[in-house]
Amino acid sequence: MIPTTRRRILTLAAPEAPHVSAASGLVRAGDWLYVVADDALHLAVFPAAGDAPGHTVRLFPGELPEGHAERKAAKPDLEALCRLGPSTSFAHGALLALPSGSTPVRRRASVLPLNADGTLAGAPRTVDCTSLYVQLERELVALNIEGAAVAGKRLRLLNRGNGEGGVDALVDLDLDRVLASLDVGVMGPEAVRTVRRWELGEANGVRLSFTDASPLPDGRVVFTATAEASRDRVADGPLKGSAVGVLAPDGTPVYLDAVDAPVKLEGVDARVEGGRVHVLLVADADDPSVPAPLLEAALPVPG
Repeated sequence: MIPTTRRRILTLAAPEAPHVSAASGLVRAGDWLYVVADDALHLAVFPAAGDAPGHTVRLFPGELPEGHAERKAAKPDLEALCRLGPSTSFAHGALLALPSGSTPVRRRASVLPLNADGTLAGAPRTVDCTSLYVQLERELVALNIEGAAVAGKRLRLLNRGNGEGGVDALVDLDLDRVLASLDVGVMGPEAVRTVRRWELGEANGVRLSFTDASPLPDGRVVFTATAEASRDRVADGPLKGSAVGVLAPDGTPVYLDAVDAPVKLEGVDARVEGGRVHVLLVADADDPSVPAPLLEAALPVPG
């Protein structure tokens, strides 16, 4: 079992909310931590050190309903946040926030350019993922994208297979085509290279399913997985356990172990320090009154 340490809770100095509750994606860039929540229209930004409150950056216009059912139906459901490297369009890289695609209203992405020091360089741009997600749904049926990470010349998406009919899968997109699509604001099916299904096993009798991803320098990808007894890809359910694993560069799972914290892990940022893989983790309590925690851990795998 992987021991975790709680570093802080994700409090906000923002009028929108006192804290992040449904943390679903995490990226560290420079001295900053960026977090997307699946029930918000904003990106949350925190200092990487200390516990000072974070602030928010609006990604999409409008307001979400306050009622739980109404908010769930209307939210953009941003579930994955990844860092793109320098390119022709983004001199110092960018952040890409991707939606789950689990309903037709959950198919808007957002891209935010970065400065060299990891701060945000400009206003976010909306990217329509509808045509890409329609194609992926034909192959996976129960589409539920929850993780994304750059691995070489691929953008690797992780599909979460929770609920009846769900399948865990790796979707590899051509990175050059993805970058080109961000310039025009539409991400299409021509970027798809491969779709492969995986099974991660179970925790306490419930299937473990992908919930996020973060790259390592050698092409491996660290991922989180959660066992949630939900009836389908949209409904919440009782938590049965969470785990952290590693995919080899070819996408094969080579390591997986449970964490000691009884939380639904939904976001991970991985880096190599001192020859080991260290991770930061965020979780979603499925309760807007409960602040999301930021956890840290070291994996017993070489960096």
